[in-house]
This record gives sequence, structure tokens and C-alpha cells, in this order.
Amino acid sequence: MTRFALFALACGAALAQAAHCAELRVLVRDGAGAALADAVVVAVPESGAAPAARRGTEQIEQIDLEFVPYVKAIQAGTSVSFPNRDKVRHHVYSFSAAKRFDLPLYSGTPPQPVPFDAPGVVTIGCNIHDWMIGYVYVSESPHFAKSDAAGTALIGGLAPGRYAVRVWHPRLASSEEATQRQVEVGSGGASLEWRLELKPDLRVRRAPARGQPGRY
Repeated sequence: MTRFALFALACGAALAQAAHCAELRVLVRDGAGAALADAVVVAVPESGAAPAARRGTEQIEQIDLEFVPYVKAIQAGTSVSFPNRDKVRHHVYSFSAAKRFDLPLYSGTPPQPVPFDAPGVVTIGCNIHDWMIGYVYVSESPHFAKSDAAGTALIGGLAPGRYAVRVWHPRLASSEEATQRQVEVGSGGASLEWRLELKPDLRVRRAPARGQPGRY
């Protein structure tokens, strides 16, 4: 078989696969109707098929004494590196049931990323800077997305079928399970909207640095 024929077959298979993939578009708002960023949307196929974990590595940086991003969504089996871009040292840790870990006071990038094998929400903090808080959402499904500043989350590559779809946010007032809906995703995709009631933001406020008004 010629190279051209092989290329044509490969392209045809890719197009056929793409034709059977759909997109789930989700708009997430708060109780007042404003767009809500940092909400994680997860779609689990009702077929119960368990896809293999993606053993990649992601990053959560420490920039200007904050975790960036504030919320990181990954699939179970992914590792996360915590590079420190600040000029001061940080001590990153978590006591969450889904993942307990401790990175003692350090600068630069720790030599080993942290593996996240169990689904769940992992709250991370810094032992030195109380206001530093972030979240790692570990999904059991490969089908997930985080909402942007416009409140939009897009999950692509879905095979048509029924999915259990749920939403999580750090300030979600109800349980994550209470947000779940059964959704039929057709070949043309599907669009949904959630309105989430939120708890007050109780994060510790940063204090201005001494001698630097307005600097945090």
C-alpha cells in the first residue's frame, strides 16, 4: 500500500471519529445570575466504561504569594508539580482525605511532582502564608472542564449517549451530588446552564506589606 493510501486511511479514520464526537457546553452562574468562574463540570458516561487514567503532569505555580491557578482540574492518575516563582520560600501541604502531602519550605521547583490517584477535592495551603489557598479537583472521568471568566465550560470529544453531569465550586453551598443531572448528548452536542448558591468567601485577607501601601 502506498504512503498516500495509508495517509488517506488515517485521515478517514480521524474524520470518522471526529464525526461521532460531540461537545457539551455549560454556562455556570451564581445565585444572582452573574457568570461564575472556577466551577468544575464533570460528565460521566452512563455506560459505566472506565477509561484509562492519563498519567501526565500538570502545574500549580506560586506567583505573587498566590496559587495559580486557584482551581486546577485533573484526572485521577495525574501528577502535579508545584514550582515556586516567588522570591520567598513556601511550605505547600494538604490534609485532605483524597490526598495528604507535605512539601517542606522550599524555593524553585521540588524534584518530584505529587501524584493524585484518588478522585476528590484536595485543598492546598501554605504553612507560611495563611491566605494562600487553592484547590485540586481530581476527576474519575476524563470528561471535565473548568468555567472561565464568562462562566463557560466546554467538554469536547464526547460520544453521543447519556451522561451524569455535575458541577463543583469551592464555595458551593450544597453537596456536589445535589447538582447532578442526567443529560442526553446527541451528535450535535448539548447545552446546559446551572445556577449555584454559594457560601460566603471566608478566605483570609492579605495584609499590606510593611512600608509598601497598597502592596500585598
